[in-house]
Amino acid sequence: MPLIPSRVKYRKQHTRGFRMNHTASSGNTLAFGDYGIQVLQSGEISAKHIEAARVTAGHYLGRVGKMWIRVFPHIPYTKHPPESRMGSGKGEVNYWGMHVHAGTVLFEFAGITEDMAREALRRQAFKLPLRTRMIKRDAHA
Repeated sequence: MPLIPSRVKYRKQHTRGFRMNHTASSGNTLAFGDYGIQVLQSGEISAKHIEAARVTAGHYLGRVGKMWIRVFPHIPYTKHPPESRMGSGKGEVNYWGMHVHAGTVLFEFAGITEDMAREALRRQAFKLPLRTRMIKRDAHA
């Protein structure tokens, strides 16, 4: 089931421009798990991308280990229906998404081996629209 906010103050937002060349200053290190998947380029991720990656990792890992989702789609993207005339206000919400800066950690894992984490994150990377890499916690930190 895709992630959507349970309630919002305003149904439709005026989505502002997004700086595509920034790097993340927060949310760019592991906070919970031992392994994670980090975005290498800025861009937009929809709730469907997050859900597809979550399901893929869940299928591979089964009930082993623990997974954290570090991002949440909180921006509504609207769209007019096809063949509608110009005007008549803003379109209905089509999907929910979010902007991510380069360096943001999307998912974290704990309680699994490094080989399992590498394979799970590789499978997740296929579902995401941006380039990613695997990161792991330092052994002596």
